[in-house]
Amino acid sequence: MGYPQPMRFEPGDLALLDETEEVEIETARPDGPVHRTIIWVVVDGDDVFVRSVRGNTARWYREATAVPRATIHAAGRQLPVRVEPAADPSSVRRATDALGRKYARDPALRLMVKPDILDTTLRLTPA
Repeated sequence: MGYPQPMRFEPGDLALLDETEEVEIETARPDGPVHRTIIWVVVDGDDVFVRSVRGNTARWYREATAVPRATIHAAGRQLPVRVEPAADPSSVRRATDALGRKYARDPALRLMVKPDILDTTLRLTPA
């Protein structure tokens, strides 16, 4: 008997996330209200990555790693997601490359690829 395969986003959801410049991520503390923040999201193959420009001090990042569920709001849609660390070298490189492709013309890109925040790379999967 094999291990269950992780859930994957539907092709339409991947396309939506790939085409949307900014999304809102909705997170909450275990004992607190929900909170929304605008973030960048990138797609590489079947994987969806996000990274905290403020490192591990960002509220949404702390909440998403404490309670690894969130909701992505994009183009009027809500996508419930699971959040998992993706700070391994392969995932960090893939996320960094995807950020470079998607946001190449945005001057803020340089902030998203600083070495001191690479370990805040997260993978999103459907919840």
